[in-house]
Amino acid sequence: MASPAVVQILDYVGVDYKGINVLPTTRSARASGLFQRPTIPQLYVKGEFVGGCDIIREMFQAGELQKHFEDQGVAVRGAA
Repeated sequence: MASPAVVQILDYVGVDYKGINVLPTTRSARASGLFQRPTIPQLYVKGEFVGGCDIIREMFQAGELQKHFEDQGVAVRGAA
């Protein structure tokens, strides 16, 4: 699952993405409270780890995230 902030940034930039839940969803996980933990927003682009929510936000604000997508051959909505 992705954080709302990362989803908002990716939607704004206009890239396709897929959220993957890496937290267990078994009955024991729900009973232990793991099921209700916050998300773990980690962004990977073409298998390469880019960063977590804070890094993604900083890269976006500096225009570096859009450039990173373009350098990796990922289409973005437009120049930021």
